[in-house]
Amino acid sequence: MSTATAPRPTAPAQRRTPPKPPRRKKGRDPIESDGVFAPTVMTRIGLAFVAVLSVFPLYWMIVIASRTTGDAADFPPPFLPGGNLGEHIQAAFAHPEADLLLGLRNSFIITGTVTFSVVLISTLGGFAFAKLKFRGSKLLMGTVLFSMMVPLQQLGIVPLYMIMVQLEWLDTLQAVILPFLVNGFGIFLMRQYCEQAVPDEIIEAARIDGASTIGIWWRIVLPALRPAMVVLGLLTFMLNWNEFLWPFMVLSGENPTIQLAIRQASTAMFSADLSMVFTCTLISIIPIAILFVVFGRQIVHGIMEGSGK
Repeated sequence: MSTATAPRPTAPAQRRTPPKPPRRKKGRDPIESDGVFAPTVMTRIGLAFVAVLSVFPLYWMIVIASRTTGDAADFPPPFLPGGNLGEHIQAAFAHPEADLLLGLRNSFIITGTVTFSVVLISTLGGFAFAKLKFRGSKLLMGTVLFSMMVPLQQLGIVPLYMIMVQLEWLDTLQAVILPFLVNGFGIFLMRQYCEQAVPDEIIEAARIDGASTIGIWWRIVLPALRPAMVVLGLLTFMLNWNEFLWPFMVLSGENPTIQLAIRQASTAMFSADLSMVFTCTLISIIPIAILFVVFGRQIVHGIMEGSGK
């Protein structure tokens, strides 16, 4: 006779405790869930210190521009702005030896033309080198890279000057515009960005739909290259706005850029008027500051997107 065994009582289910998070080591930034380093107190202090060092020259320029040259020579120097900034700005625009308005106009014409040309040609060249297959592309790209390694402006300043003399372009704006219409760095930047931002499948699909090469560049490539175009445009604008050597070689004091006008203001007297020089310099950086304010977010977005790609 078989006997039925009674079922064994089941043990209560044990609760699993979640593992404890690892201890954070001292001296290192904690890592958040998305993989981004969370700033610590020391990181914030370091960033604040770097920000102060970056902003201090601009602040010091405003302080000297709003005071007299005698105040700038005092020891210890003043660290608070004065009340003469408006008067100095009016005196700078009415300076008998330096025509700031003409310098600003010429600089806007030169810089705007060069920036537009560099961005346009760089997008065309970058698209061609990245997505179009043609004979001699590697040789031409190597030539572009070689031009970036050689300081053409310093080595070619004498031949360029002789060319301008033969063309009778001295003291004209085209003498400053023509040598900078193409930039090897811009072509290289757009080529690298176009290779990552524009997939080959989209271009092939556009060709199947009957789009021409110019149509693909206009409708597909340009919208994808917009962040890089903003970064390249700002860098080109800053480089040509602050250019001094070549305009000094081919332009006279009667047709200056803003940098040459600042030089005229600083050398008009036997002793340099520091407050006037700093006032003119403050006026010259206003356009660049406006560009940073207007396009600052797009510039950061373009740089971060390019680094991510």
